[in-house]
Amino acid sequence: MEELISNTVTLSRIQFALTAIFHMLWPVLTTGMAIYLVVIEGLWLKTHNLEYYHHARFWSKLYVLNFGIGVASGLPMAFQFGLNWAPFSESVGDFFGTVLGFEGTMAFMLEASFLGIMLFGWDRVPPVIHWISTILVAFGANLSTFWILSANSWLQTPAGGEFIAGKFVVQDYFQAIANPFMVNSFLHTFFATLETSLFVIGGISAWYIINQRRTEFFLRSFKVILAIAIVIAPLQVFIGHLSAEQVYHYQPAKLAAMEAQWETVPAGEPADWSLLAVPNNKVEKNEWEIKVPGALSYLLELKSKLDQPVKGLKEWEPKNRPQMVGLIYYSFRIMVGIGLFLAGLMLITVIQWLSGKLSTTTITQQKWLMRAWIFAGPLGYIAVETGWIVRCVGRQPWIVYGELRTVDAASHIPPGEVLFSLVGLMSMYAVFFVAALYFGSRIIRKGPNLELPAPRTIIKPAIDIEPAQHGVDRRPAEAQQ
Repeated sequence: MEELISNTVTLSRIQFALTAIFHMLWPVLTTGMAIYLVVIEGLWLKTHNLEYYHHARFWSKLYVLNFGIGVASGLPMAFQFGLNWAPFSESVGDFFGTVLGFEGTMAFMLEASFLGIMLFGWDRVPPVIHWISTILVAFGANLSTFWILSANSWLQTPAGGEFIAGKFVVQDYFQAIANPFMVNSFLHTFFATLETSLFVIGGISAWYIINQRRTEFFLRSFKVILAIAIVIAPLQVFIGHLSAEQVYHYQPAKLAAMEAQWETVPAGEPADWSLLAVPNNKVEKNEWEIKVPGALSYLLELKSKLDQPVKGLKEWEPKNRPQMVGLIYYSFRIMVGIGLFLAGLMLITVIQWLSGKLSTTTITQQKWLMRAWIFAGPLGYIAVETGWIVRCVGRQPWIVYGELRTVDAASHIPPGEVLFSLVGLMSMYAVFFVAALYFGSRIIRKGPNLELPAPRTIIKPAIDIEPAQHGVDRRPAEAQQ
């Protein structure tokens, strides 16, 4: 414990992990729920069904709660780059700082600018203008995801320039932004946030249904998100598969840690897939494991290209490969397991829907199904967090893969100062979390206000005709004639 406290790099990594894991809880819901709000408000404009309007008003309350805590919890992350990771900022700031600046000026400002109209403009702007504001909020939220994923993907596969005397010199910004990991990383995260939001909305709706509160109202939201999940859940599994293939080509050491593969499987031999194992870093082997013969080659689509080996961790010196193999190995399996579970739950629910068991009179009898959706509500968060653990911990010991080591990127400050800020952040985040649970539960317990009238359509007359005063006819000249 004393060695841990005396290690500035370790404490800085723990602090960044804390801020990243906590902060990520909130944008995950805002980016996905914003798209749901666009859909539900669009349905209101198209059908003029007041229930869709009430849905938009109810779910937007949870949206703004997540948005506010997301902003507050994300600020310490930006400060860390200058405080705990100053050498990193100095080395790659020309690109990394620029991209994060794009995120703040293009994405966050767009989202924040139109958020006020989306929340408070129902009776102040025409409905179509309000819907456009909601669209821009959703666009800004997901544009933010794009820029952040572009920056993080660049750390995984740096491109668009070269390191000269320890400093990254940008030669092609477009190539750096569109680095090899960027497209799949953005799509995987985009669908992850949307899928998480769908199952959160579905889980809350299921809670209302199983408690027979506003059953008809929340059955509508349940069916809307289910119709979207039919596409999103299987597509997310497919994009995840493509991302794993990409890791094989660009970060083979990370793949070896993800699969607890210690020995290299030479070309010409199929690689077994480890279903479960207990990795041991000290002896560089698994204490025990359950394998599926040849399955890893099949999953990586190497069955027709067996001339390519699957490298094991022993191919790299200990200082050049990930050390927390057990964490990476099981984080990956938790993420994959949750993704498959959510896709399976979606499929079962669709079958029940097609069988006529999701009507207002029958859905309350599907208690096992509603409980499964309530259970699934928080699983998306766990999948996202474990996915980022695989992504970032698996990149170690590099902060910029193959170019800049994490140990060389940390600031040279006393460990006590890092520990002090770490404890302060933990205390602040604990307050944020309790506040989110309190206000979120209040919103859910109170439920929607179904007595809320539809907003007035604001149409300003082209000509303001005032009554005649003191014998003066104030009508237009054409009207007087």
